Amino acid sequence: MPDSKKKKYDYTLLAALFLLMIMGLVILYSTSAYNGEVKFHDSFYYLKKQLFATLLGIAAMFVMAGMDYHIWRRFAIPGYAAAILLSVAVMLFGDEYNGSKRWLSLGPFSFQPSEFAKVAVILFLAFLVTKNVKKMGNMKTMFLIMVSILPIVGLVGASNLSTAIIILGIGVILVFVASPKYAQFIWMGALGCGFMGIFLALESYRLERLAIWRNPEKFEKGYQTLQGLYAIGSGGLFGRGLGESVQKLGFVPEAQNDMIFSIVCEELGLFGAGFVLILFLILIWRFFVIATHAADLFGALIASGAMAHMMIQVILNIAVVTNTIPNTGITLPFISYGGTSVVFLLLEMGLVLSVSSLVK
Repeated sequence: MPDSKKKKYDYTLLAALFLLMIMGLVILYSTSAYNGEVKFHDSFYYLKKQLFATLLGIAAMFVMAGMDYHIWRRFAIPGYAAAILLSVAVMLFGDEYNGSKRWLSLGPFSFQPSEFAKVAVILFLAFLVTKNVKKMGNMKTMFLIMVSILPIVGLVGASNLSTAIIILGIGVILVFVASPKYAQFIWMGALGCGFMGIFLALESYRLERLAIWRNPEKFEKGYQTLQGLYAIGSGGLFGRGLGESVQKLGFVPEAQNDMIFSIVCEELGLFGAGFVLILFLILIWRFFVIATHAADLFGALIASGAMAHMMIQVILNIAVVTNTIPNTGITLPFISYGGTSVVFLLLEMGLVLSVSSLVK
C-alpha cells in the first residue's frame, strides 16, 4: 500500500464538479419552480430538497476523499451483498411511483438502493479484478467476473432497466481496462446483446417502448418525448433565456427529472447545453488521467469505474431526451432532481479524489 506524502487532490476535477453542481441547482430551480408552486405551493420545494442532499453529499465526499481508498477493499464484498439485499427489499417492500418500485422508505426518509448499487459494484469489481489480475487474459475468468454481477443487474433491472444497463456497462469497461486481450470482448458483446434481448422480451411494456421510440406521435406515451423535442428545437443557438421556458409549464411532465436537458436546451440554447456537456467531458477526462496515474490497479479501477458510470449515464440521458434511443428513465448527473442520486454520486467523487491524492 503506497504511502501518502501529501494530500493533493485533483483541483481541475473539483472546479468542474462544483461549477456543474452550481449550474445544476440554478437550472433545477428554473425548471421546477412551476411544478413546485402548483403541487406544493412552494416554488423552492425541489430546490430546497436538492440543496440539502447536495450539501450532505459534499460533506460525505470530503470525508471519503480524506480516507485511504484501500480501506474499502475489505468492504467490497459486504457492500455488494448489501446492494443485493436492498434490491430484494425494494421488490418486496418498495414504494411504487409511476408504475415502478424503486424506493425504500425509512421513516421520513426514502432512497433508491439502485444508486448505492452503482458504487457498490464499482468497489466490488475493482476488488475482484485486482484479486484475479494475473488470470484476466483467461476467457473463463472474465466470464465468471461478469456473471458475478448478473444477480444485481437482474434485481435492479426488474424495475429500473436503465440502471441495470449502467451497471452492466461499468462491468464491461472495468474488465476491458484490466484485460490484456481484446478479442474476447466480441464474444462478451454478443452474449450481452443476447442477454439484453431476452431481458427486453420478458416484459411487454419494454417492447412497447421500442414501438413508441420509432413513432412517438402515434402513441399517447410518446407525448413526453415529443414535447422534449419541441423544447430542444425552440431553444435555437442561444435559448429563450433562463427561466423563460414554455415547455416546463406542464407540457413536459415532471420536467425536473429525466427530461431536464430538453429545458436546458430551450432556455440556454445550443451554447448553454454545449457548456454543460463540456463540464461533463472535463470530469470524464480527469477520471481518465487519475486512472492512468493511479498508484495501483485498485485505484485505477475505481477511477475507471467512475468514468464509465458518468460517461454511460450522460450518454444515455441525452440519447433518450433527443429520442436517439428508447425512453429508459435515466437522470442527468448533478442536473436532474434526485437526492439519492446526488449523494451517492458525490460519494463516488470522494473515492476518485482519494485515488487522486495518491497518484504517482
